[in-house]
Amino acid sequence: MSDEVRVWIEHNLCTGDGLCVQYAPDVFQFDDEGVAHVKNDPDGPLLTEEGASANVPESLRLDVIDAADGCPGNCIHVARVSDGVEIAGPNA
Repeated sequence: MSDEVRVWIEHNLCTGDGLCVQYAPDVFQFDDEGVAHVKNDPDGPLLTEEGASANVPESLRLDVIDAADGCPGNCIHVARVSDGVEIAGPNA
């Protein structure tokens, strides 16, 4: 896959299972309440606003897609930047 992708989480559907954090800890992280959020880089701030999306580094694309596909809450969305089409997650 050569297209750039972005990822975001529907926070109200997050079950806190942690699969996403295990797959791609540089992209996903829990807040203090156990809800997963995305971030643009490993040391960057969590993007806590509903619908906030983060760029996915090319090296982590497959891990992020696997996280979306395996998410028990079905709350992770992965979309191509070029056309906004979801390639993984509930609307893919």
